[in-house]
This record gives sequence, structure tokens and C-alpha cells, in this order.
Amino acid sequence: MRRRLLSSMLLVAVIAVLLLGVPLAVLTVRLINDEVAQELRAEATRLLIGVEYSVSQNQLIDSTQLAKNYPDRYIQVFVRGYPLIVAGTPPPAGRELTEEARSESGYVRISRDSAQVDQDVHARLVLTIALAVVALGAAIGLATVTSRRLTLPLQDLTKIAERLGSGDARPSKHRYGIPELDLVAEVLDHSALRISDLLAREREFATDASHQLRTPLTGLTMRLEEIVGAASEPAIVREEGEAAIVQVERLTAVIDELLAAARRQRHAQAEPIDVDDVVEQQITEWEPAFRRARRSLVLAGDRGLSALGTTGGLSQALSTLMENSLKHGGGSLTINTSSTDKSVVIEIADEGPGIPDNLGPKVFERSVSGAGGTGLGLTLARALVAADGGRLELVKPRPATFAIFLRQARDADRHRVVSGPA
Repeated sequence: MRRRLLSSMLLVAVIAVLLLGVPLAVLTVRLINDEVAQELRAEATRLLIGVEYSVSQNQLIDSTQLAKNYPDRYIQVFVRGYPLIVAGTPPPAGRELTEEARSESGYVRISRDSAQVDQDVHARLVLTIALAVVALGAAIGLATVTSRRLTLPLQDLTKIAERLGSGDARPSKHRYGIPELDLVAEVLDHSALRISDLLAREREFATDASHQLRTPLTGLTMRLEEIVGAASEPAIVREEGEAAIVQVERLTAVIDELLAAARRQRHAQAEPIDVDDVVEQQITEWEPAFRRARRSLVLAGDRGLSALGTTGGLSQALSTLMENSLKHGGGSLTINTSSTDKSVVIEIADEGPGIPDNLGPKVFERSVSGAGGTGLGLTLARALVAADGGRLELVKPRPATFAIFLRQARDADRHRVVSGPA
């Protein structure tokens, strides 16, 4: 491309020089010749006037004086009634330039050698050619610089595009001072940011999935352990097997929730849910683990509350808070449900040592953990609640008390949840 640009620009420059230089050279030669002819004609006219005046005064015309007054000229003066007067040396044959002036009484003819004129013409032509060469040199330099200025950014943009294709999504922020190329570079930078964001989301999704799937898998493991421990009692085996099936279904729901959150679709899925059902399900799932840890689960507050959200999102958030309490808290875990004019509030509090002061303000930040955990649970729980249009807050650090605030369902929606579809 660079070679084509250079060749095209040089061709345009050569054509421009020829179109301007050739007519300029012809015009220069013509102007010089016209100037010399006009000068000779003016001299002949002046001399004719002088001769007529001298004749009218009966004065003789001195050829020597004429040769002195008009050096490098060959002059012929003819006046009726007088002999032909000649002054100067005639120019070589074939190189004379002659002009004359006539009147009723005679004429004056002046000639000069064209050698000096030819030298002047050659000098002007040499100057014109020199200017054309300088113009071509400048055109070559300009073409080289311009082609380099155009091709180097294109090569740079090609490297950036190749880098994006290889997965390196860093924006280059290169600008070249050429609006069109700067626009392409800006578009590539925006694409790099979008690709980087997509890659980050994919990494976060993989991390979030691995973390969130661990909780239902832990619950499933506990149920299977209960089945193994009660193998001699069919009723308990059946009950625990049904609970394990619920855990598997919950595992499937977790995967659906993660995919929906990754695609930003959970806002459209929010619907009225029965808070009691979700809370009681979580208590049923986690009660064996708390019992083995010699801790109790307490359900308090108002019953029959309905909130806008998703069952999976609220279940995941409650499960994360209960798991954190089981690992890091102590004493009884109390789940208290209440309502305000616009919100349904679910508080989860235990009797443990609580959250350190230095960790409290950033407990919901990603990768922040005070006990060697992954630091993802609370971040994902808050994101799931926020996706349902609610919020998750740390109400009190000691003992640790978290609260989930969800929007209250409208009366018609609440009736639909209680009664079911018609």
C-alpha cells in the first residue's frame, strides 16, 4: 500500500509539474522575445522622431554619434532626399532581430544580435527546470512523509486488531492526528473495553458459579450422610431422600439463577413470592448442620408476608448468610421477618463475636474475607438481592445482623400467590 501511495502521489506531482512547467517555459520564451521586439521598436520610433526633427532643422545626422548612442545595434536610416545612413556592425546572418519605424519621409530600421537574447532565454529555462526539479523533490519528500504517515498508523491498527483477536483486550489509546484513522482507533479501543468487560464477566461468572454451587452441594452431601446414617430406618431414609431431591432441584435452580444474572435477565423475572415458604425451606435444609454444631435455628416475626423477587435469588441470599453464620458465628441463629409500608424485611442475626471494625465497611466487597474464605458469598448475595430490586445491608456488626429488604407485593399479586392461578 505504501508503494502504491508513493507512486500515485509522484505521478500526480509529475503531471502537475509538466502541466505548469511546460506552459511556463513557453510563456517565458515568448515574453522575452516580445520584450526585446518591443524594446527595438521603441528605439526605432524614438530615433525616427529625432531624425525628422534634425532634418527639419537642416542638421546633419552623424552615424558615429548614432553608433555611440545605440551600442550593440545595427541602424539603417533613410530620409527622402538624403543618402542611406548606416551605423554599427550588422549581426551575423540568421541571428539578427530587426524592428523598424516608418513615416511619410522615411524609415529607421534597428537590428541586434540574438545571442544575448538566447542566453537570457536559456537562463530563464534553466531556472524554470531547476524550480521544477525542486518541486519534484519536495513532492517526493511530501509523498514519502504522507505515505509513511498513512501506512504506519494502518500497520499499528492491524497489530492492535491482531492483539484483540488473540485475547489481549487492552485499549491502545493511540491517536495519529488523522480524523478517519483516529475514529478507527477509537472504535477499536471501545471494542477492547467491551471485550475486556465480557472476559471479566465470564471469569466472574465462573468464579461465582463455583462458589454458589458449593452451598447446595454441601447441603446435598449432608442429606446423603443422613441417609447413610439412618439406613436401618426406612421412614428417615425416605424423608432424607426427598430432601436430597430438593437439594438437586435447588442446584438446578442455582445454575439457572447464575445464568440469568449473567445475562441481566433477573429484573424481568421478579414476581410475588411467599417469604414464609422460602425461609422455612432454608431452615429445613440447614437445621441438620446447625444441630450437629449444637446450635439452634429460631424463626420469629410476622407470618404471611409476600414480597417481589425470585425464589432462587432469595434462597441463595439466605443460604449464604446462614452458611456464613454457621462457619463464623455462634449461638442461636434468629431469622426475623417483618414489614413496613413499602418493604418486607428479613433479619438474620446470631450470637457470635460479630464482624471486626476494620472489615465492617467493606464486608460486601469482592474478595474481602476475614476468615480465609473466598470473599465472594456476601458479594453475590447482595447482587442477587439487588437484581430482585431489593438490597442487603449489614445492620449491626456485633453480633452480626444482616437484613434483606424486598419490595412488598401489591394486594392483587399477594392474592394470586396465596390462592394460586384460577
